[in-house]
Amino acid sequence: MKALTWDQVHARRLTRHHLVTPASGDLREPVRDVCGVQSQVAAAAELAVGSRVKGATQEKVRAALYDGKSLVKTYSLRGTLHVHAADELALWLAAMRWKPYWRAKDSWHAHHGLTAKQGEAFVDAVRDALDGACLTREELAAEVSGRVGAWAKDKLASNWGELLRPVAYLGVLCFGPARGAKVTYVRPDRWAGLKVEVKDQPDPEESAMEVIRRYLRAYGPATHQDLARWFALRPPEAREALESFGDEVTRVEVEGRKAFVLAEDESRWPSDPRCLRLLPQYEAYVLGSGPKEVIVPKDTAGRVFEHGRGRFEGAVAHQIMLLDGVVAGMWERRQKGDTVEIKVESFVDLDSGRRRELEREAERVGRFYGARATLSMGRLTGKR
Repeated sequence: MKALTWDQVHARRLTRHHLVTPASGDLREPVRDVCGVQSQVAAAAELAVGSRVKGATQEKVRAALYDGKSLVKTYSLRGTLHVHAADELALWLAAMRWKPYWRAKDSWHAHHGLTAKQGEAFVDAVRDALDGACLTREELAAEVSGRVGAWAKDKLASNWGELLRPVAYLGVLCFGPARGAKVTYVRPDRWAGLKVEVKDQPDPEESAMEVIRRYLRAYGPATHQDLARWFALRPPEAREALESFGDEVTRVEVEGRKAFVLAEDESRWPSDPRCLRLLPQYEAYVLGSGPKEVIVPKDTAGRVFEHGRGRFEGAVAHQIMLLDGVVAGMWERRQKGDTVEIKVESFVDLDSGRRRELEREAERVGRFYGARATLSMGRLTGKR
């Protein structure tokens, strides 16, 4: 069994995440490689994509989402909004149907207290309502309830939007451009010419296995518990899935922790994780990498706990300073005219070399927003 250090693991994960050397040009490349970018905060997802592509700006990321439509936002991993490469949307939707979150009952419609007839009518109504249309949640609720009954309006208009997820997994709905402060929904085939309904999706189990391969490539070494948390599986299901790969995966030991990697990756381990990045909330690297106590050390977790949503969600709720693969600080930004004011609270001492790295990183964030960046250090206010 190959023995590794955490420095080696951090170095490879950072490389695979395009955080050491950003990709050139194509925004889809890093989105594919990190298995999608969580997008419950739209601006955070935009910065996460932009942080991985040389010269990317917020304007370019938004253009890829809403003009070129090479990226698409929909419900995906853990029932949460994600940005995926549009040409891989069918793969991800199929994988989400392998072990769906509504599996406790016989079907998605039973999970939501609907009959099979109601469920089928609901999907047809959404499909019809979005035929060439771009609708807000309220507009969609009104259109659908007018077709199937008033019961649908409450379910669609609620903040949870519980019926949106299964319909998205069925390939009937994804997100369109925001209309002011309101999100909108579109049909993938009408919006971006994507054939992603169930009849056009690949096999769910084969898709899920491909997704797990990609997870191991980007986030390995990983245990079955790591995979279960990331893919919203039960731990026994995750263990069985990893074991089903046979010789395609192998075990390694990282400073006493045994975990799986793809066999083809067993010997590919850079040794220097040197990298300082300012990254947004719900950062893919932090969400997918394990174990949490290595990525977010105990002292750091305590500092994060003191700020805002960190009490409930941990480091992923904050904009973070990632230092050599480990969360080592938090930051906030305020845009005033053509200036972005960036304030960093570092949990470690930064020597002059590291301080210069931080200054360059702040400048990069400023360029992403089309503004000049200023940098200051100190305790954050706790406001996000």
